[in-house]
Amino acid sequence: MSPLNYPSGTVRALLNTEHVSDATRAALQSRLDAPATYEPQFLAPETYALLKAVAGRLFPQPDRPEQPISLAPAVDQRLLTGRADGWRYDALPPDREALRMGLGGIQEIAHSLYQADFLALNTEQQDAVLQTLANGNPPGTTWLTLDAGRFFEELLAELTETYYAHPLAQEEIGYAGMADLPFWLKIGLDEREAREPQPEQ
Repeated sequence: MSPLNYPSGTVRALLNTEHVSDATRAALQSRLDAPATYEPQFLAPETYALLKAVAGRLFPQPDRPEQPISLAPAVDQRLLTGRADGWRYDALPPDREALRMGLGGIQEIAHSLYQADFLALNTEQQDAVLQTLANGNPPGTTWLTLDAGRFFEELLAELTETYYAHPLAQEEIGYAGMADLPFWLKIGLDEREAREPQPEQ
């Protein structure tokens, strides 16, 4: 069975309708209008470059080679402002410390496996480094005090949330939940409002 595709532009078109609140429209439009370049405000440039490369392998976007959805800026901004979701695993230190330690630990894995920085590796090697981390027992002194599994889980969760908060990612899956004004009437299985995008085979 071939995957469903949603016509390009269908979700973005909803932003200019009465179904989207002003606050939601402003938030989503700002993500669409985000500049292609970003200077880190919290992380050191080399740490930010590493985060950006890791995000690029966890969320490769071959269909957007010229301008992929950039995930690292949102993480850097969150750390700068000290925002959090209100809880954390007790196995992990506070977010700022956890991210710095974890990224350093990723470098340790890269050096252990390939004797090179993560940024110097090819994509297959980078994926192998991240798979080693995801497996939960990677090499390196960082992981003696930082729970690898929990760190990877938290990093992947934040990047996933950031990716699917972007209108282009929402368009990929036909998500129209942001268009929640004034109401939803069709709530049965496989029922669709007229404003929802219709998938194509």
